[in-house]
Amino acid sequence: MQRSLTTLSMSDGIVIIPTYNEIENIESIIRAVFSLRKSFHVLIVDDNSPDKTAEKVMELQKEFPHKLFLSVRMKKSGLGTAYVHGFKWALERHYEYVFEMDADFSHNPNDLERLYETCHFNGADLVIGSRYVTGVNVVNWPLSRVLLSYFASVYVRMITGMKIMDATAGFICYKRKVLETINLDRIKFIGYAFQIEMKYRAYAKNFNIQEVPVIFTDRTKGQSKMSGSIIKEAIFGVISLRFRKFFNKL
Repeated sequence: MQRSLTTLSMSDGIVIIPTYNEIENIESIIRAVFSLRKSFHVLIVDDNSPDKTAEKVMELQKEFPHKLFLSVRMKKSGLGTAYVHGFKWALERHYEYVFEMDADFSHNPNDLERLYETCHFNGADLVIGSRYVTGVNVVNWPLSRVLLSYFASVYVRMITGMKIMDATAGFICYKRKVLETINLDRIKFIGYAFQIEMKYRAYAKNFNIQEVPVIFTDRTKGQSKMSGSIIKEAIFGVISLRFRKFFNKL
């Protein structure tokens, strides 16, 4: 009987969701992932949220044992470091597909299955849930932010040579071998530049990168973590990445 229960709790995919003060969204996003036809596990990487996000996750772990996991860090340390922490956690375990997803429903959990299928059946090593591969699929963003995001990807394509339409996207599926090949200890950036850096390192190693169209909907609950320093890091980080690759120091 124990073997049967263990088999039922297994999944080849883990969804990493970084959180900081997401108490308004966390239960709903977890339940949405677990309601999917495809079985996914979830790892919440919480930066010691004052609003007790982690406590809510611990409460839900009683309902979802063996498939909902929590790692609490001592302080808010940036999106990139949260994902690297989650990647290393996933690589120490049996997962073949590792996902990035936001907690605020800007990424539709239903699209996880499409990302998985593109990796599992269509030969992709890294799949991007793309806002811009079929036009501009963004809901509830002011025009200024849409333009900033869209032209950031144009800028990245110009500097790096990557043919990716949505270079700053944070809705991703990685095959295990991509994360094993990239030296995660050398990841430098923490904001949007982190998303660009991960894609660029995969591109530099000739992995098959594909984009599937998704509709991005801005959060309706909680506060955005966007800041001027994150934008600045992305602008100058792209140039830094290109130079490091040119001098074979990537």
